[in-house]
Amino acid sequence: MRVAILQSNYLPWRGYFDLISNVDTFVFYDCVQYTKNDWRNRNIIYTKNGKMWLTIPIAASAVKMNIDQVRLVNSEWQKKHAKSLRIGYCQAPFFYQVDELISTFYIDRQWEFLSALNIELISWICKKIGIRTELRNAREFPLKEDRVERLLGILDALGATEYLSGSAAASYLDGLENLFHERGIDLKYKDYSNYPVYDQISKPFESAVSIVDLIANLDWLEIPKYIKPRIGL
Repeated sequence: MRVAILQSNYLPWRGYFDLISNVDTFVFYDCVQYTKNDWRNRNIIYTKNGKMWLTIPIAASAVKMNIDQVRLVNSEWQKKHAKSLRIGYCQAPFFYQVDELISTFYIDRQWEFLSALNIELISWICKKIGIRTELRNAREFPLKEDRVERLLGILDALGATEYLSGSAAASYLDGLENLFHERGIDLKYKDYSNYPVYDQISKPFESAVSIVDLIANLDWLEIPKYIKPRIGL
């Protein structure tokens, strides 16, 4: 049983979906503190006019809360993001797929919590591109205070034999590998290099942008090929 545990992001890049597709169970880890200027409430799209940030406004007090406690202050940002996506990708070959996303999440629907929006967006995109990984929420499990013991508790509850971590976690897990091994869990880090290129509506090619860019430029059925790193490069 291979498991990944990670905070939800807003319209994350393809590496996030690659990580999900690499495991049997993926756990949204939004029971930890919200961090400002991170990927929780923003991401980059790559439109005909170049790179552009889409940022959901968050109250300053959010830094005192856990991610899944952060409320969205109003719904005006939804209209702005919908407009930016439509104008930015209107000339893309698969714009109708972006329009479906806009209609599903930004029109006539309001969101109270950031985490709920992110999780539903990610879950919906996973279904569209054929990722069948089981998606769980950390709140389903008993949560310990120590952050490493908390991870281990979730992994134990799931019967994990392997923990696939994002590379950013290597700094605080360094030297703690024995805690995983003692439980029969193999700790590995995700390699996000060597993703294949595809035709974008701007140049030069930009890989580290929101999954929306693939949705705009590739058919749903083709996208899975482009969230997998090339082997042997």
